[in-house]
Amino acid sequence: MDDPILTIEERTAINAGRWFSTLSPSLRHDILRCAYVKRYKDGDLLAARGEPPEEWIACARGAVRVSSTSISGKQVTLTYVEPGVWFGDVAIFDGDRRTHDAYAHGDTTTLCVAKADFKKILASHVELYEALLRLHARRIRQLYGLVEDLNTLPLRARLAKQLLHLLRSYGVSSLSDSREMRIGLQLAQEELAQLLGASRQRVNQELKAMEREEVIRIEPGGLVVRNRDALMHIIESDH
Repeated sequence: MDDPILTIEERTAINAGRWFSTLSPSLRHDILRCAYVKRYKDGDLLAARGEPPEEWIACARGAVRVSSTSISGKQVTLTYVEPGVWFGDVAIFDGDRRTHDAYAHGDTTTLCVAKADFKKILASHVELYEALLRLHARRIRQLYGLVEDLNTLPLRARLAKQLLHLLRSYGVSSLSDSREMRIGLQLAQEELAQLLGASRQRVNQELKAMEREEVIRIEPGGLVVRNRDALMHIIESDH
């Protein structure tokens, strides 16, 4: 069900976004002025591959799972869009259709700007062109980094990097132990394996090894990081 107003937490997530927070106050104002809110339940489809782009979208709460479908018909998760991150601008720019499916992962809130409004903002704010170029450059750097990690780092180090990334985006302090942090985004091991380009069995083995070393704890509700420094050491020792 749509709700026209962001909650305080959702608005904070948008305003604190690494990219959005660098924009000028007038540009942020014009974007928010014409943006509208959409709310989704877990598994709801936000956008389908092959559709023409109609909206520029930001995640305000929850996560957006970006996926593709393999030749065998299996859905493969490529990434998760976290709160504060904008997406969907590439298809609007090049005029082509959307290349992937986007689903809500958990209860999710998005902030959307219609394509026509997006183009109006571009026309009145040259700054947005430059800002989007920086955003695309960052995406390209991240993509090259992922390819490099896939070809140079062992699975254990890639898993540690992914857990730290999830911790930065979805970390929740443990009430029972201030040194521990729970990853608030619930991922099945199969989904985590797809993010890492590995089999579920191998990821399970690495998670079990980290649990024995008291780096993490595996619980029915998700993963708890017990020793963040140990995750950093795993990454550094494998470079």
